[in-house]
Amino acid sequence: MAYTAPRMSVSLILTYAFAAALAAGLLLKFWLASRQIRHVAQHRDALLGWTLLGGLDLLNRGLSDLLGGGMWQQLALLACFSLIGALLELPFSLWQTFRLEERFGFNKMTWRLWVADALKGALVGALIGLPLAALILWLMGAAGARWWLWAWLVWVGFNLTLMLVYPTFIAPLFNKFQPLDDATLKNRVTALMKRCGFAAKGLFVMDGSRRSAHANAYFTGFGASKRVVFYDTLLRQLNAGEVEAVLAHELGHFKHRHVLKRMVAMFAMSLAGFALLGWLSSQAWFYTGLGVQPNMAAPNDALALLLFMLAVPVFAVFLSPLAAMLSRKHEFEADAYAVAQTSSTDLSNALLKLYQDNASTLTPDPVFVKFYYSHPPASERLARMAIA
Repeated sequence: MAYTAPRMSVSLILTYAFAAALAAGLLLKFWLASRQIRHVAQHRDALLGWTLLGGLDLLNRGLSDLLGGGMWQQLALLACFSLIGALLELPFSLWQTFRLEERFGFNKMTWRLWVADALKGALVGALIGLPLAALILWLMGAAGARWWLWAWLVWVGFNLTLMLVYPTFIAPLFNKFQPLDDATLKNRVTALMKRCGFAAKGLFVMDGSRRSAHANAYFTGFGASKRVVFYDTLLRQLNAGEVEAVLAHELGHFKHRHVLKRMVAMFAMSLAGFALLGWLSSQAWFYTGLGVQPNMAAPNDALALLLFMLAVPVFAVFLSPLAAMLSRKHEFEADAYAVAQTSSTDLSNALLKLYQDNASTLTPDPVFVKFYYSHPPASERLARMAIA
């Protein structure tokens, strides 16, 4: 893809802006973490290594020397970046599963199951991700100045298709799903969904206890593929009334169109992101400002994608309070709907059990909550229910 001649002043500005945003975000997270008494900046060294310290530039040059330019080199760059990133994340993932979760009694996963999940996840990711990446890279090189619009349409279509196929074809690769066989609970849940005007393809129980003691319930799919899924751990921890109340909360999200609103917001933001990437990818200072020398005789499309993926979260961290606030608002609305449809006592009891069983603090720092929490603290949710 063509790009304008380097402008060192703009390149330096981007370098300083990126470094400043990275430092500011790091300091902010350290400050918030000190209030919450936990460290939340584990990956900043890896991010710097990829960008300003030259890791991505070194990888790109090495693959260019080995494979030349073109599609294969770009796909190899994306694949190697993902592989190296996964390897860097591996120690933290293992520690979280087999030390932290194990310490609090949540982990039920064996090493064999962990390895099987990792291999299946890598295979599914490659089978889905590589063709999608190849299509987007092709559009970036062949669709002209408006390639970003076509790529965005592909991205939207991919996400909608994934929502359709995930419940039927992908999720069963990792978990077993059995029809809900508790007749009493099934009748209560069916009656609740009928009152709420919600139709689902089926009610299923997932073997979440094979991996974790955490409990949950969720809707998946859309249109004719919608399913209601209960973790088997949830059914063991809650009685029928409490399960009904939890499901009513999830139905509240459906009734208030929260999922649709979030999808529209996600697609709108991704459109803006693709448009911004369409402009940045043709600017040489975008590459040099982030520590990478663009290829002069070969496409830089994969390089632009990776730099954009690395840079955007650094600047977007300051929007976290807004996203968290909207999410908490939706949770309050779903709680209010559940209270109107079922028993507030059942919902309160269910929330307390879930918070306690998940070892969630009931008294988090209020500033930390405003910045990070997608769900309101239990104390605030229970207070709202008492008023209702």
